[in-house]
Amino acid sequence: MPEVTLRPSARILLVDKQDRLLLYRGLGLMKNPGYAWFTPGGGVNEGEPLNHAAARELREETGHSVLPGELGHVVATSSGHWRHADGRLFLSFDSFFFLRGRELDVDISGMEDHERSMIDRFHWWSLPELRHTAEQVIPLGLAGLMERLLADDIPHEPVNFPWHHPDPFG
Repeated sequence: MPEVTLRPSARILLVDKQDRLLLYRGLGLMKNPGYAWFTPGGGVNEGEPLNHAAARELREETGHSVLPGELGHVVATSSGHWRHADGRLFLSFDSFFFLRGRELDVDISGMEDHERSMIDRFHWWSLPELRHTAEQVIPLGLAGLMERLLADDIPHEPVNFPWHHPDPFG
């Protein structure tokens, strides 16, 4: 078996006062259709608590600051293997936090250059848009969880989403 790099990430399901979810459109994330919509968030530094990483990523990727405790507990997870374009194999563990009721102008100036180069736009998605889109949205099954979260049905245990990358061993 090839060497595997572990990559935990902390992601944020950020909802505004109109119950719309912020997603970024990333280029080159999926082979087909060439882009996918995904939540703000990113890698967890060694020894960094998940909620601290999520708060840091939220600040970097949206310009919005919150205290780590404001994020509550992890509401969803997803994990699986994926292969980088350079051939390296990763095992990701994505943890999702829910943050509601924020009004903000999205400011991506805190993103790293490679992050900004992969994102071509953002959009605040309504639940009907999420339910009916034909576009690739990560994580898979997000609309069902958002329906629960928007109804204030916060899961006590994280919901486990299916992995969204193709099998890197196949």
